[in-house]
Amino acid sequence: MPLFWLSLAFIIGILLAAALPWAALTWLWLAGGALLLLVFLLLSPRWFQWLSNRLPLRFAQRLSQELIVNTSPRPATPSLKILIALSLLTLCLGGWRYTAALPQYSPDFIATYNDTDVKLAVVGVVSEPPDGRDTYTNLRIRTETLRLEDDINHFAVHGLLLARVPNGETWHYGDRVILTGYLETPPEDEAFSYRDYLARQGVYSMMRYGQPALLESGGGNRLVGWVYTFKEQALAMVYRLFPDPEASLMAGILLGVESGIPENVRGAFNDTGTSHVIAISGFNITIIAGIFMTFFSRWLGRWRGAVVAVIGIAIYTFLVGADAAVVRAALMGGLALFAQQVGRRQLGLNSLAFVAAVMAIFNPQVPWDVGFQLSFAATLGLVLYAGPLGEWFVRFASRHLPNETVERIAGPVGEYFLYTLAAQITTLPIIIYHFQRFSISSFPANVFILPAQPPVMILGGVAVLLGLLVRPVGQLFAYLTWPFVAYTIRMVEWFAQFKGGVYVTGQVGLWAVVGFYAALFAATLWWDKLQERTAALRPATIFVSLALFASLTWQAALTAPDGMLHLTVLDVGTGDGLLIQTPEGRYVLVDGGPSATRLSDALGRRLPLFHRQLDVLVVAGPREEQIAALPSVVERFPPGEVLWAGPLDASDAARYLQRGLAPAEIPITSAENGHALELGQGARLEVLSVSERGMILLLQWEHFRALLPLGADFAALEELRMGKEIGPVTALLLADNGYAPLNPPQWIANLNPGVVLLSVEAGDYDGLPSPETLETVAAYNLLRTDQNGWLHLSTDGEQLWVEVERGTSSNAR
Repeated sequence: MPLFWLSLAFIIGILLAAALPWAALTWLWLAGGALLLLVFLLLSPRWFQWLSNRLPLRFAQRLSQELIVNTSPRPATPSLKILIALSLLTLCLGGWRYTAALPQYSPDFIATYNDTDVKLAVVGVVSEPPDGRDTYTNLRIRTETLRLEDDINHFAVHGLLLARVPNGETWHYGDRVILTGYLETPPEDEAFSYRDYLARQGVYSMMRYGQPALLESGGGNRLVGWVYTFKEQALAMVYRLFPDPEASLMAGILLGVESGIPENVRGAFNDTGTSHVIAISGFNITIIAGIFMTFFSRWLGRWRGAVVAVIGIAIYTFLVGADAAVVRAALMGGLALFAQQVGRRQLGLNSLAFVAAVMAIFNPQVPWDVGFQLSFAATLGLVLYAGPLGEWFVRFASRHLPNETVERIAGPVGEYFLYTLAAQITTLPIIIYHFQRFSISSFPANVFILPAQPPVMILGGVAVLLGLLVRPVGQLFAYLTWPFVAYTIRMVEWFAQFKGGVYVTGQVGLWAVVGFYAALFAATLWWDKLQERTAALRPATIFVSLALFASLTWQAALTAPDGMLHLTVLDVGTGDGLLIQTPEGRYVLVDGGPSATRLSDALGRRLPLFHRQLDVLVVAGPREEQIAALPSVVERFPPGEVLWAGPLDASDAARYLQRGLAPAEIPITSAENGHALELGQGARLEVLSVSERGMILLLQWEHFRALLPLGADFAALEELRMGKEIGPVTALLLADNGYAPLNPPQWIANLNPGVVLLSVEAGDYDGLPSPETLETVAAYNLLRTDQNGWLHLSTDGEQLWVEVERGTSSNAR
């Protein structure tokens, strides 16, 4: 499969160039070296044959032995050495293509003027249809000239600009506009880099509050302009023919315009793993193409049905605007259809790799595009697994059903279930990696809604086309289409209402994805040999594999984020160890107590099996009894960052902890009053007071408030006016393991906690908790680690659920 390896080498070259700081010229020099190696390998057999004929026999034999030269005639197919040399050449060319396409920041490049705080006037042409939102419109501008706002001298620039302009005006592809505003680099944060997202589309500048003015219309490519004009007219017709939300869904399915889809409907499609129906991607087109092929093949035969399906893909591509993403998806979908018809996986793999390499030639940023990754993976799944899965189903069904029945149901099962299964086998890791979730209800939901998609697309497309010609006829077909669209929405919403239908995985490392694909493709390649060698062990192997899979699945499910805020008081003895799990699945450890063994055991039971690290470590009280366990434990569960209160040398444990953090270069931030850790979805951990003994923390999310006075002293209590500055709280952790002077009655009364938490060792050497403290909190709900074991509080911001290791759990509020 030389074409496969050469195409793969080109894409690997692009990926390497993104990771290595080499210039384009370096890659060209390397390509020249690879070319020389290739020429040498191609000519060496003939050259050594010519040389040996002109040298003494003994010397020629010795030369031949030392160089291990094969003087036989060159084979008809390229040898392994020549293939390796060609792969090296294409790899270097891939690296050169990537670096050559990177923008050069020069006076004529628009992004050079980002973040200058100078108001500019930019002239350019709208290069894509406007993206209308509720409160603004995005215009993608191919820039032409630029000037200062008060200057009359223009100078030429190039590059793409994304401008966010107010609603109210109607814009079209090809409009030449002048925009006045400030250029800036697109933003990025920890969750999402808008800068990288736009850079992969060739956009490096953004004007967030631009003031536009139309100069002239009718610019741009005429053919492209005609296609976009047709799309605008078709979109308007969709909203005339259908009511919402069916109209917005039809606009997404037929035209790729998703901006009008209500958030609740979009959320239902996302939660049920059916968003590929409304997203124009290779996944969508490959599924639809397969259904179309089977649908038409019943009347026209296999090959004619395939031809009609390809024509349908072409019409669909034209209908939705034929932009780069749609053309890419159409190529992938058509390729999957071709591979399925030919029935040869090797040919399909060659073609798939070649198409991907060609796409990368035109846009070297495409390997990082999520749409490309999903399109490629979905097509790969259909090429590799659609046929084998169909054959397996026929064999399985033939054991239990008559042949006539099997032939009758094989087509629908393949179209509506096995195609989806084959595509999701290879797209699932990408979905988990990028979106940190996958839908458990995806398979049944797809089985129910996919049969309705051919009528939706065929009847809906005919309705729009006829509506543009003869409105009443188009309306008639729209009436015939509406039940299928309404059925799709209602079924998706019905599946979305089931709790637990979405499994949130949290962050998954890139190497985990690579490992999954390596294992999957290895099993695919050597499946027959594995079956032969494991035939005798098959029942036991299946049982053990299922047991392991169930165990890992349950462990992952129990530690996965559930959208709630969790606070666990760990049973670590006389000291405090608090573990916070945020609604988004981050882990924050506050102090740790005196016992490394107990703390390590508690964390090992609660942190995810495949994510054994802390996001944040909070040293709230640097005293020995508070953090003695941490120096050993942070080696096993390293934190991403540390928030520290009090002196860095307050105790031996504090000094040891810093010594352990230093080699890993883990940043340490000194806590200050008012400092807050944002935990996601509005939850936060706020520092109320800092002193030599540590700090007082407030964990809050909507109506839930938990006060954690781990470093409280008398001055801090006075500063907070004995709790009047804080007000009532949902939960209160007793300070210093229930030491009476730091838990005065006035403090408890002003806070009026719904539940009181106490971390203390059974039979504490100092007699804690103090009897006076127990008397003060006698009227409150008191939970103690010495009696109840670990204490677990979970909340959705409104209600509080309390769970304990020993005793009775409850819904406290």
